[in-house]
Amino acid sequence: MITELRLENWKSYENASLHIDPLSVLIGTNASGKSNALDALLLLNRLASGVMLTAALKGDGTQAPVRGGVEWAARQPGSVFALGVVCRADEITDYEYRLEGQITESRCDLYSEQMTRIKYRQGKDGLRKAQAGSIKLLRTDVCAPNSPTIIARLYNEKQGTPRQLSRAHAVLHQLVGQKLRQEIQDGVGAVISALRDIFILDPIPSHMRRFSPLSDRLESDASNVAGVLAALPKDKQQEIEGVLTQYASQLPERDIQRVYAETVGKFNSDAMLYCEERWLDQGPPPTVDARGMSDGTLRFLAILTALLTRPKDSLLVIEEVDNGLHPSRARLLLDMLKAVGTQRGVDVLVTTHNPALLDAMGTEMVPFISVANRDPATGHSVLTLLEDIAQLPKLLAQGPIGRLSSQGLIEKSISTAQIASAQKEIEFE
Repeated sequence: MITELRLENWKSYENASLHIDPLSVLIGTNASGKSNALDALLLLNRLASGVMLTAALKGDGTQAPVRGGVEWAARQPGSVFALGVVCRADEITDYEYRLEGQITESRCDLYSEQMTRIKYRQGKDGLRKAQAGSIKLLRTDVCAPNSPTIIARLYNEKQGTPRQLSRAHAVLHQLVGQKLRQEIQDGVGAVISALRDIFILDPIPSHMRRFSPLSDRLESDASNVAGVLAALPKDKQQEIEGVLTQYASQLPERDIQRVYAETVGKFNSDAMLYCEERWLDQGPPPTVDARGMSDGTLRFLAILTALLTRPKDSLLVIEEVDNGLHPSRARLLLDMLKAVGTQRGVDVLVTTHNPALLDAMGTEMVPFISVANRDPATGHSVLTLLEDIAQLPKLLAQGPIGRLSSQGLIEKSISTAQIASAQKEIEFE
């Protein structure tokens, strides 16, 4: 699983790290850099899936471009960016992966790539202790700017076994299926799996109201949520629909009796999402299909379906997680993300502007909240863990996190500290 995302000269970032926990929250004002951080995860996911660097940024016939495309991938006025992750394979093993891309006109080529295995000592309690050692499993040689290929050196306990590979794709993907030393094979498998299991969910209710074909994988806009549910084995479908009903019944003023999906049409190749709502005390509950459900209900069901169908150790990313949901249901959403994510072993990273949701988190979530802001001295986006803010105790004495965020006090405190730090550096020089 991914425990850290690293950004270097990526869009608005100069150098930043985003820590990822079972439930991580990213907050910040508009244009602070939240979406740019999520775009990095999207790009890494595409590269691990075999998409060429240029196509991954520009998009093609099957996928939309990353925001800003090729032109804004590298922090201006530079032309090289780097993205990296730390993947935890087990309690004593981490893999650090880093990829650099170079922008040339409207093209992106691989500039460098490396992967390091880090081993830790394990204590009697089973937890990791100090670092025991590391080996560079993969690194690349410097290549000529216009070269179509790059030399990757694979760990062999000496100078590295050279392999000539394309600069159009990530080396990591090109090594899949090749005969490799076991150490390298393990590392490639762990990092590729972690990156491919990143899922960016952006539910679009208008798309969810349509009939959808049966499918074994949820689309990023959740347009085929009914098709995914209806395609499950009957026992699994009933289990998941039971959880959907359990949580969805707490959304409206009166009970939702059942949420389910059924196949439709002569060939039963498409499906529709339904719910039974008990608004009257007498008679059978009326059945409403997705075309009659509210945007907030559909988004909630999409998020829950993603949590219930993603593989263990995967990362679910949701921007503006509470969009369309009434503030009074913030606690329900938070409890659902925690409980279902923990039960299924799915990590969740969300962004939000909602003070009600932040207030519902309480102080116990402080270690898992990161704040994005623009450094007033440089304009670069910066990521700061909420618990690392020196003035946090004084801030929390003024009110809960949601209120502090809505009044801009958190960002103001960070900016003040950044200005003071910049002034000290000038004085030191």
